[in-house]
Amino acid sequence: QVRLVESGGGLVQAGGSLRLSCAASGTIFSINGMGWYRQAPGNERELVATVTLGGSTNYAESVKGRFAISRDNAKNTVYLQMNSLKPEDTAVYYCNAEIRSRPTVAVIGYWGQGTQVTVSS
Repeated sequence: QVRLVESGGGLVQAGGSLRLSCAASGTIFSINGMGWYRQAPGNERELVATVTLGGSTNYAESVKGRFAISRDNAKNTVYLQMNSLKPEDTAVYYCNAEIRSRPTVAVIGYWGQGTQVTVSS
């Protein structure tokens, strides 16, 4: 069984910073891509940032230059450093990881439970 547990959300004023963490645990053979998504009330879930096993990153245009995604493969953990936060960044943030639990099984995408980020103006 695999679990993704997020932490680091909270309430911050506009212009402030937060760092989200997401740790994968359980039966894990390998992790391919990892990423962060967010969903604001009334909106669909959208991609924020992704990072490959090799460290290549991809960002939504709305967060480029403000957010930075990174991962620690030894800890099976992905991070999202969020700077210069804006009220429109307010959402529930979800981490995602593409995990192979054993060498002979297919890669499955897992989701965390979500962490609330609220940016006040």
